[in-house]
Amino acid sequence: MLRSQALLPAVVFALTALQALASDTFLAAVYEHAVILPDPTGEPVPPGDALALMNKNMDVLEGAVKEAAQKGAHIIVTPEDGIYGWGFTRDSIYPSLGDISDPVVNWIPCTDPSRFGPTPVQERLSCMARNNSIYVVANIGDKKPCNSSDPTCPRDGRYQYNTDVVFDPQGKLVARYHKYNLFRGETQFNYPKEPEAVTFETPFGKFGIFTCFDILFYEPAVVLVSKMQVDTVLFPTAWMNVLPFLTAVEFHSAWAMGMGVNLLSANTHNTIMAMTGDGLFTPEGPAAYHYDSVTEEGSLLLAELSAHPRLSPTYPPAVNWSLYATSIKKFPGENDTFSGAVRKDMFTFSELRHKAGNHTVCQGDLCCHLVYQMSDKRKDEVYVLGAFDGLHGSLIKYHWQICTLLKCLSTNLSTCGQPVETAQTKFETFSLSGTFGTSYVFPEVLYSGVQLAPGEFEVLCDGRLNSKHGTSEPLITATLFGRLYEKDPPHPLRTSP
Repeated sequence: MLRSQALLPAVVFALTALQALASDTFLAAVYEHAVILPDPTGEPVPPGDALALMNKNMDVLEGAVKEAAQKGAHIIVTPEDGIYGWGFTRDSIYPSLGDISDPVVNWIPCTDPSRFGPTPVQERLSCMARNNSIYVVANIGDKKPCNSSDPTCPRDGRYQYNTDVVFDPQGKLVARYHKYNLFRGETQFNYPKEPEAVTFETPFGKFGIFTCFDILFYEPAVVLVSKMQVDTVLFPTAWMNVLPFLTAVEFHSAWAMGMGVNLLSANTHNTIMAMTGDGLFTPEGPAAYHYDSVTEEGSLLLAELSAHPRLSPTYPPAVNWSLYATSIKKFPGENDTFSGAVRKDMFTFSELRHKAGNHTVCQGDLCCHLVYQMSDKRKDEVYVLGAFDGLHGSLIKYHWQICTLLKCLSTNLSTCGQPVETAQTKFETFSLSGTFGTSYVFPEVLYSGVQLAPGEFEVLCDGRLNSKHGTSEPLITATLFGRLYEKDPPHPLRTSP
């Protein structure tokens, strides 16, 4: 009994210390990296050459890690492909891959580098985290041997995975994630047999992680947020911008708002491939973001975020995304429609011919409603209301419902839906809504120069996307992206055992 009483103060002290470590906010960093790329080849290079290239990229990343840590950041996310680059075949990437252990092994590569054989990349990342007392998130490649007893084993006897790793401030491997939704060009990697919902606890909330193309699908993205209830999503990406809708900063900010979580998005930077745009996004909008399609430089962003955004007094209320739009049949007035392509998706458009008006456009099961007033109706710019309800994508298809107020490239209506980066027209008001068949809708407003509009619009509980006090900058698009995951067709490439 006396011994138990003696232990009690120590237990209380330990609990108090843990509570002190927990925080309502944390400082997060993302780094947009101008990746040093390998020479194009279809053949494997010597392992020493592969490591030399990866060390060059890690030299740059280590500088970003040190700077972030010196500024007080608790975590830094680096991009997909940020260490070895891209342009590989299955064989040529192999020398750049490592065998990444399951985090349950409780391993600090920095202090025990030979425990699982040579692991120079993991060792260096672990030391970056440990030496700077910061969580480090990186994207590398994992290889796993297999044999003929596995019916899905590739002919070369190994699985290769696009993989994210997380090291904690002591350098311990705390998370490993294999990308589940590979983009069409990632033939050097295999699909995991099952989707992984990877989470880990920190003193500043519950974290989840996935990679790039994953954000567009139910597994793992929605599962992590809706079922696993993560507070923050870590998101290494190599995102090629697709105006007028799927720019990195636009859609990633919209996704964070629609899902109600923090999203730490770290992109690669390559202007030739239109790769740029990273940010620290929250349910209320971007805390910080960066978009640069001109220079070839990397960029470090930092921002203080809520550790538990759902508990924040400013957390947005639940939205019924179709409530308002289904309460009205159709706005009166001009409603001549025409078809226009956004890439290969055929939208139904209606031109906004006047300075102010009400419009309704329908396609499939979706009707989009718009009330608007322009500050000035310019003769050299055309805007349309657009609706799309259907499958998007070439090989891998997924179902969108989209309502958009959109600037056309020119006064020729055939250009509506083509990429636009600049505009001159401001709006005094706009209110956009749609009869969405899903609760997964992502709102965003994009201004001229590919700028976001934090604090300048709101989403009402009845599903309307409204400007607050007009637009302070000319408008490119105001968009509601809806995803009907249940209408996605079966994946054409993923195999199962």
